[in-house]
Amino acid sequence: MNGTSTAFLAIPEPTAEIQRLYDDSVERHGFVMNLSRLWAHQPALHAGLFDLIGQAVRAGGLTFRQRSVLVVACASAFGDSYCSLAWGNKLAGVAGESAAGGVLRGDDDLLDPAERALARWARTMARNPSSTEAQDVQPLRDAGYDDAQIFAITVFVALRLAFAIVNDALGARPDAELVAAASTPVRDAITFGRPACVS
Repeated sequence: MNGTSTAFLAIPEPTAEIQRLYDDSVERHGFVMNLSRLWAHQPALHAGLFDLIGQAVRAGGLTFRQRSVLVVACASAFGDSYCSLAWGNKLAGVAGESAAGGVLRGDDDLLDPAERALARWARTMARNPSSTEAQDVQPLRDAGYDDAQIFAITVFVALRLAFAIVNDALGARPDAELVAAASTPVRDAITFGRPACVS
């Protein structure tokens, strides 16, 4: 990433609000992500979106591992390389490299039954949400989620997809640092979406 542009938009002039966004990226990831430079055009929208995502997480009672499964399943089904790589790395950390690579490829054999239900629902939402039927929700109920939680899970996935749509539409590319941190099963499974930046 050069110093004058990020994706298809110019990098905005720094402000205190933008610096807070960058500082948060460094604190969380160790570097300023390309996504942070893109969302620096509207830091308040970034904060609002992630506040709403956080509310959905709490309402759904979602663990970090469950969130990782949902994001990896929906992002890979949608064809978003950025979130697939970032969250594929996270899923590998909590479920193992082989499991993460599998979910990225649509293979959930190394997940437990409840996680498989989450992954299946996330992929259905990403691919064709208007095709769902009542029976598609039943595996989530069988996994122990009540209707309020299922609604929250659905909102969580929808908001993650909205985030990916903005990033993809405006040309954001995965950071070289994410590629460097990725295990071989994760890196090899991501054959879709925008190519990563090179260091």
